[in-house]
Amino acid sequence: MTEPSFSIGIEEEYLLVDLETLSLAPAPDALMAACKAELDRQVSPEFLQCQIEVGTVVCADIAEARTDLAHLRRTIKAAAAEHGLAPLAVSTHPFSKWDDQAFTDRKRYRELEDDLEHVARRMLICGMHVHVGIEDEDLRIDLMNQASYFMPHLLALSTSSPFWEGNDTGLSSYRLSVFDNMPRTGLPPRFHSFAEYRRTVETIIRTGDIEDATKIWWDLRPSDTYPTLETRICDISPRMEDALTLAALIQSLMRALSDLRRSNRQWRSYDRFLMEENRWRAQRYGSTDSLIDLGIETLVPVTELVEELIEFVEPHADVLGCLAEVENARTIAQAGTSADRQRFVHEAAVKAGASDAEALKAVVEMLLAEFSEGL
Repeated sequence: MTEPSFSIGIEEEYLLVDLETLSLAPAPDALMAACKAELDRQVSPEFLQCQIEVGTVVCADIAEARTDLAHLRRTIKAAAAEHGLAPLAVSTHPFSKWDDQAFTDRKRYRELEDDLEHVARRMLICGMHVHVGIEDEDLRIDLMNQASYFMPHLLALSTSSPFWEGNDTGLSSYRLSVFDNMPRTGLPPRFHSFAEYRRTVETIIRTGDIEDATKIWWDLRPSDTYPTLETRICDISPRMEDALTLAALIQSLMRALSDLRRSNRQWRSYDRFLMEENRWRAQRYGSTDSLIDLGIETLVPVTELVEELIEFVEPHADVLGCLAEVENARTIAQAGTSADRQRFVHEAAVKAGASDAEALKAVVEMLLAEFSEGL
């Protein structure tokens, strides 16, 4: 078996806020034009006018991804500032409301709204997608089957959406609660081959229900555009360093699982029901609680599971040149995710005498600062 390239690409979705009110604001046409002039196809509008999406080029390693992602963040920030706006890398805005936002007038988005109605209109959420180059189609499916087990671990490390429309939801990733109202979401089914996957997808395409596989929004899927396996479960990380850690973990995990297959082994397969339970626990608690270790059928703290994950992928991270980024997962698990930091800032502001509205704005101010870290 020829070894995959394990090339990497990162897509991030940002929210745009008014620098005075800190509320969401639409991207003016001039802003998008300026971004397009600088970034070309690496930037595009999103479903809502207050969103903007960027994507790195195909990168050989995390070092290249770091350089390009920093350039993308700097460019969007500078262009937005010219219009009194700023980007946030966060999966939900702490207090703005979804029904105050305007839609982007593009054919794909109009069709999505017509198809999904109210479900689509509530999609005021952002995420991060990581593509890893897996050129062999059947290996892509094999790795999708194996890597599904680890999707809750990645979610637990990435949670950044505790607030929704001014309320603390009690969840670390409320984004998934919104997103899971969409059809064809969640952990992927298990397939035995790429041919079986294509036959399954073609069945609903032939009915006219969807036009192509880009309308399948699983947490992990074969890209319909590139020879990659696309991980989509993560909330977006306000700090670029945390985003790179998650990307490095995903890249290293794919190499580790590929190595198992080369030696005629694989990660043990578990029932989707059990893995979905871990997905819920990650959505609810982030890194502060436990996931089920399905091998020993016991709840284990996320911090311990992250240690085990680092140990599993460490030799591969070393080969890929991203060991430092992978080891930063330990810090995230121990210190808490963005969801924890947002709650801490909100509670501290309220204790200091701020109103709830003022405390929520303090959260946005922190998110604005974190967007620029490391640029």
